Amino acid sequence: MPVEVKLPTMLRAQADGLSTVSVEGDSVGAAFGALVERYPGLRDNLLDASGGLHKFVNVYKDDDDIRYLDGLDTALKDGDVLSILPAVAGGA
Repeated sequence: MPVEVKLPTMLRAQADGLSTVSVEGDSVGAAFGALVERYPGLRDNLLDASGGLHKFVNVYKDDDDIRYLDGLDTALKDGDVLSILPAVAGGA
């Protein structure tokens, strides 16, 4: 089932400059697997060494943060939209 993945500006260079990518996957993890297979340069930005979600990345399925759903096991259906947002840290 195709889902749309929205990429932030800082990740677009690793995805041929695209702001959105359509991938197949019945879960967030499967969709990310398809995404990094197509664009291997995204792997280190999205996933940690053990294959889990990188701690500095926030992912939303439609309007819901997947950390409060089932993480990478969050089920997807045709037409869902995943938005990837880099975490922002720092300040004064």
